Amino acid sequence: MALTLDPFFNPRSVAVVGASADPKKLGHAVVYNIVTHGFPGDVYPINPKAEEIMGRRCYPSVLAVPGEVDLAVIVVPSQAVLAVVEECGQKGVGGIIVITAGFREVGPQGLAMERDLLATVRRYGMRMIGPNCLGIIDTFVPLQASFALGMPKQGGIAFMSQSGALCTSILDMALADGIGFSRFVSLGNKADLNEIDFLQAWGDDPNSRVITAYLEGIADGARFIEVARQVSKRKPVIAVKSGTTQAGSRAVSSHTGTLAGSERAYEAAFLQAGVLRATSVQDLFDMAVAFARQPLPATDAVAVVTNAGGPGIMATDALERAGLRLATLTAETQAKLREGLPPAASVLNPVDVLGDAMADRYALAINAVADDPNVGAILVILTPQIMTQIQETAAAVTAVAKRSGKPILTAFMGKQTIAAGERILVEHGLPNYPVPERAVNALAAMVRQKRWQERPVPKIERFEVDREAVAEVLRRVRADGRLTIGDAEARTIQAAYGIPFPKSVLAKTPDQAAAAAEEIGFPVVLKIASPDILHKTDIGGVKLNLQTADQVRDAFDLMVYRAQRYQPTAEIWGCLVQQQVRGGKEVLLGMNRDPQFGPLLVFGLGGIYVEALKDVTFRVAPIDREQAREMLSEIRSYSLLKGVRGEPPSDLDAIVDVMLRLSQLVTDFPEIVELDINPLMVFERGKGALGIDMRLVLK
Repeated sequence: MALTLDPFFNPRSVAVVGASADPKKLGHAVVYNIVTHGFPGDVYPINPKAEEIMGRRCYPSVLAVPGEVDLAVIVVPSQAVLAVVEECGQKGVGGIIVITAGFREVGPQGLAMERDLLATVRRYGMRMIGPNCLGIIDTFVPLQASFALGMPKQGGIAFMSQSGALCTSILDMALADGIGFSRFVSLGNKADLNEIDFLQAWGDDPNSRVITAYLEGIADGARFIEVARQVSKRKPVIAVKSGTTQAGSRAVSSHTGTLAGSERAYEAAFLQAGVLRATSVQDLFDMAVAFARQPLPATDAVAVVTNAGGPGIMATDALERAGLRLATLTAETQAKLREGLPPAASVLNPVDVLGDAMADRYALAINAVADDPNVGAILVILTPQIMTQIQETAAAVTAVAKRSGKPILTAFMGKQTIAAGERILVEHGLPNYPVPERAVNALAAMVRQKRWQERPVPKIERFEVDREAVAEVLRRVRADGRLTIGDAEARTIQAAYGIPFPKSVLAKTPDQAAAAAEEIGFPVVLKIASPDILHKTDIGGVKLNLQTADQVRDAFDLMVYRAQRYQPTAEIWGCLVQQQVRGGKEVLLGMNRDPQFGPLLVFGLGGIYVEALKDVTFRVAPIDREQAREMLSEIRSYSLLKGVRGEPPSDLDAIVDVMLRLSQLVTDFPEIVELDINPLMVFERGKGALGIDMRLVLK
């Protein structure tokens, strides 16, 4: 179905079904908001028991309206909604907003009603917001089709939320703080239109400079990443995500499954989609206001101008924590500052104009750093002191911002004393923050957005592999009634996808094991071979450094005995005799299939300590070579792989190659829900890597 949101954001007429003359009812609040906040089109209250509401003639049903109806806002009891939607379809209504609650959120009966509702909407080719929502606001039409109080200022921020109650709180905050919106949507139950639809539509909306969202869940994770990646290249997308606890109740058995979770999946998905993650609603609007009012910085170099040393140090610390840097001012800039500022002032960065600075001293300093080619952004800090000219300084800042083309954020610290100056800043499009740290966080988001927009589109490589060989292994596993693979099957899969592994032979008897060891060459490793025993070391199912045939035979007998005692029902295939790998470092590669986003790849320090140390990083497959390299550099133990204290660097290219092959494998076979290669033994640069052990679990 082609996406069109014109009935919601460009309607010529609106009907309110369930309109009421009683000011205490929602049906009255919606009509009141539409009429009093200047909707320029026709408004049709629908109420069979009233003749007129707010000077508008009432109609008994949508079908009785003489003209066309582009948008219908439905505020009737839940049991009556389906009949109303049927009439809207017959009337040819393009869009409906179902404010009424009592659907899927109340249980199975409500869910059934919601499904019937959606079926009717689809049958007539309509689009629907809700049910169980607050409504929508468009400040450019203008249209206030909700039961929220007030109308926000016109601005460049588009906002959507799954929480209607949060919407009302945010609107009240926005009215107090002068935050302007373009679009404002309460998503409700998202039976039809969801966050991805609005993200896609607002990506092309010239009135929306930044898209913001409060999300509790995402309808289609893979589609969200695809759409968000496209939209965020054109304009910032910022989201607060709540409810990031472990998704689903399926027991996990692999290391990756233990480490993964909904929070990890959202972090990875937002990172790969270019979505800026806000930690709170305050954080979200700190970022959004900066994007809506200021240009992106050319670089991450920030100049700080302050009239107090303490806040200047606070800003410096915050910049370093946020990964930004203090700009190194040119000699020419320092000379200008030295000439115009008192001898006690600092002409380095932060530029301290001293506590007695009036507006002219601020103007000189801000103009000087704005003209410095080394400066990408400016943070102006003001503390109200007895000599401080707050309004005049605000005017000076706005004058520089207007001509410089560089982003300027301010931290006029205080409340009552600086209020008049803050109003001047806001009126001229400069965001003000009560403390430097919040301004720095917003600047950091702007720098991340700039880097994201400059980043090339991922190029996913495809290797030549034997896909049919893997498909055959998985068919055999299922035919045996199993969901896990054994070592020999793992070797087949690794070979099919070009993932290297040590020389290995499956032995069914002690003598076969001894012969295999002679062929491979001592020393060897012996491992219990069973599709039912995933963690072999827990039962003594791995024996290292076997030097003779007799040692291999003895270890075989003991290992099988222990396995049968530990898990009597396990199928024992024998033991795997494997080349003992010497040297190298152990890393973990794995995948856990997230319910919303799909294959979640993990990379980290390997071996037995991975779950204890949790030194891991995640991405959603498929990934490209650049993303694989980023995963390597993100773990805390990356320096160990690069080589420390004279140790040679590890073969990072070999790790990246295995990661990309693993990414292709789990993308090709969606029935794989968990997978570990632990450890992947990586040797020094140029000498490759070997996947020592693979665990795989099917859906």
